[in-house]
Amino acid sequence: MSSILIAGANRGIGREFVTQLLAAGWDVHATARDDQGLAALPASVTGHRLDIADDGSIEALAAELAGVALDAVLANAGISGDVSLPAAAISWDEMARVFETNTFGPLRLLAALKPQLLLGQRRLALGMSSLMSSISSNDWGTQHAYRASKTALNAMWRSLADEWRGDGITCVLLRPGFVKTDMTNNQGMEVDVSVSGMLKVIEGLHLVDSGRVIGFDGLDVPW
Repeated sequence: MSSILIAGANRGIGREFVTQLLAAGWDVHATARDDQGLAALPASVTGHRLDIADDGSIEALAAELAGVALDAVLANAGISGDVSLPAAAISWDEMARVFETNTFGPLRLLAALKPQLLLGQRRLALGMSSLMSSISSNDWGTQHAYRASKTALNAMWRSLADEWRGDGITCVLLRPGFVKTDMTNNQGMEVDVSVSGMLKVIEGLHLVDSGRVIGFDGLDVPW
């Protein structure tokens, strides 16, 4: 049985990953920020408290999972920030808030759980990117902090891919597409369609794929 930890799993895309992976027979560890989020998880998962923007919370999770083999870790938690802000109104605090969750948090989480991945068989280090991360595809502007956080995530995952290839760890970012969630005001495709596509990508991953950013449709996201 394959095992996975999903960060940010109590709603939206993360919750749908939990649902579909359980149905596929995976052993699922799932995180939420508080007791209410943990209570929303299915009884058949192993729940853990995690604030991905807090170093102490990540360290506590790593200690809780000491010695546990994980085939995959999916850093799904993310925020959009205030997407209405024009460039002149974006503060350092706003940029830092978005980067803390979307960029630094996933990196710290995967670094903290690398020992657990090394105990697993598949060794998949997964994060959530976006078409908004693409510089060459940016032809409408806006959402500066969110775009920058995901572009930076792409760069860091590519570095991880090179650094961890010798350990047999496959580092891949996934693009869910425009999905009906709280972040999109419930506009876009159905969440089960997006997650089903991403799971097909995950099932087919090998070390040769490390460093790629792959969409729910199986297509690479342009840089």
